[in-house]
Amino acid sequence: MGDVLVVIGVGGMGGTIARRLAPGRTTVLADYNESLLSATADSMRADGFDVVAQHVDVSSRESVHRLVEFVAKTGKLSTLVHTAGVSPTMMPLDRILAIDLAGVAYTLEEFGAIVNPDTAGVVVSSMSSYLSRPFTPEQEHAIRVSTGEQLLKLDFFSEAALGNSGVGYGVAKLANRIQVQAASIAWGARGARINAVSPGVISTGMGQQELDSPSGAFMQAMVDNSGTGRIGTASDIADAVTFLVGPQASFITGIDLLVDGGAIAAVYSGKVPLPTA
Repeated sequence: MGDVLVVIGVGGMGGTIARRLAPGRTTVLADYNESLLSATADSMRADGFDVVAQHVDVSSRESVHRLVEFVAKTGKLSTLVHTAGVSPTMMPLDRILAIDLAGVAYTLEEFGAIVNPDTAGVVVSSMSSYLSRPFTPEQEHAIRVSTGEQLLKLDFFSEAALGNSGVGYGVAKLANRIQVQAASIAWGARGARINAVSPGVISTGMGQQELDSPSGAFMQAMVDNSGTGRIGTASDIADAVTFLVGPQASFITGIDLLVDGGAIAAVYSGKVPLPTA
């Protein structure tokens, strides 16, 4: 059996990343949206890629486990890229936590059983994690040792503690970075690497939805005052992912790479004040 690339979440950044990394191996595309999944797989096959499509619901451990079983039968896992997620304009708080928080945990845990010394993975987080309120050391520890199911039961991820989807999204993405750091130890025991990438404002369908939301003015101000002064593209994120899963990054694991064109720096430097509400 040959090498297998797995891309979970094929919209926006996921589709671009899949095309970038697919040549020379079997690509397993996985998504909840079956029409998008089918269209993306058909388009890649038409361009000569070896692609198979699998439906997955990352908020369900059982669904992620079935995907892992399929991948194990398909070949040797060489690369895993998890881009699946929803934004505050798309889903209520409970679904954001189920998909963006627990979904990452299920992916890291379940795929951790089949990683090998040639496996490198990337979880796509978000620059919003750099604007989220920090966890206490006790909370960080709880995140590191909790399963996906246990994460959803922690009191600091409750609706009473978070209040709204916007806060919940940032907190979930910050937790993703901690989960990746913790998973790098378990994956490393099997010779594999895992990192995270935190995109800034990216020109995708989800990114445009957020720019059109009430928080859009703040996001645009970040872009306008950033060092690059532009919105990012899916190719910018694919470039970062390609580096992290490639041989040039063989000594890099357990980190988050902020790919935001300098937007967070604009906030941290004081050029763009944080919203007061």
